[in-house]
Amino acid sequence: MKALFRKMDKPLLFFMVLYSIIGLIMILSASSVSSVLRYNVSPSYFFIRQLLFVLVSFFFGMVLVLRIPTKKYRFLAPLYLLGVFGLLFLVFGYGIIAGGAQSWLDLGFFNLQPTEFAKTALILYMAVFYEKSIKKRKPFVYNFIPIILAIIIFFLVAMQPDFGGAVIIAGIVFFTFLVIPFEKESKVNLIKYLGFAAIIGGIALLYSGSDIFNSTQLARLKFQAPCQRYMEDTGYQVCNGFIAFHNGGLFGVGLGNSSQKYLYLPEAHTDFIFPILVEELGLLVGILIIIGYAYILYRILKIAKEADSIRNAIICYGTFIYILLHLLINFMGILALIPLTGVPLPFLSYGGSFNMNVILVLFVVERVAIENKQNAEKREMARLTA
Repeated sequence: MKALFRKMDKPLLFFMVLYSIIGLIMILSASSVSSVLRYNVSPSYFFIRQLLFVLVSFFFGMVLVLRIPTKKYRFLAPLYLLGVFGLLFLVFGYGIIAGGAQSWLDLGFFNLQPTEFAKTALILYMAVFYEKSIKKRKPFVYNFIPIILAIIIFFLVAMQPDFGGAVIIAGIVFFTFLVIPFEKESKVNLIKYLGFAAIIGGIALLYSGSDIFNSTQLARLKFQAPCQRYMEDTGYQVCNGFIAFHNGGLFGVGLGNSSQKYLYLPEAHTDFIFPILVEELGLLVGILIIIGYAYILYRILKIAKEADSIRNAIICYGTFIYILLHLLINFMGILALIPLTGVPLPFLSYGGSFNMNVILVLFVVERVAIENKQNAEKREMARLTA
């Protein structure tokens, strides 16, 4: 284990731990009031649960994920994706409803959200699939297999309905696909076919009578000028987020002293954790948090560029896109630049499935960093003995 630890990307690991700690502190602060007044549980209820999720994720990341060579994903990734398909189908029969969506499976000790694990499953599957496709020069149509599987998952998630999760899945697959080193002509042709399929799929949805957009989601499409729509749900939440930003100023009102967490922001410890953070700790700390996120993304890109295989590069680029999309959609949603979609922030927002998935996929990136250094050492040894 010590040998693996020495080869890990230490800055990335440091920020994973740091942001997990910040997230725990902010979840304790943001959820303390709603835990008692809204959920009738202990003020530390969500904090303790998040702490357990974080500890379990780091434990499995350190003792299991770091030890599995990424070449074994050739066998594991298809099984993982198959398991995710099974869970997504189970949701329709046995899933529980929360926030207007049937997206969770009740496991007793916590509610599992398969959508979150679908994001990583697709990244890993695309990595092993396209590595094989490019090396063996498979026929053009062969490259559509992951896209078809992704489209099926997109519709399974959208029909829950969880349109925010579906959009992120589509974004991960599309932008990851763009970084795969196909021949230019093949990539252009694939994009053309994808665009045509998207148009056909959209038309089919419009005329299918599907309930893919419920009334709550349709209301979210009206997102501009939130404070002029204070009596509407979307206007109410975003406007109170604006008030939290205003209250915080540069230096904040002090940790634990937020006024907006007193049920003005109904999901203060999840989607709207960032306005609470700025209100309590100030805009300067909020800017530092954003810079820290940018540094995490930079470390992932650095590891991707140093990768010795197409598989490992795709894993890192896919993870980069996954985290970036969550950041952009959350920040733009709370700033009323796009409709609210219920997308959490990595590390900071409460959520067992989401944070476990983020931490574990970053440990996969750490495994890539380890393999980069192992391969560099082998090349150096070969050079010295030549």
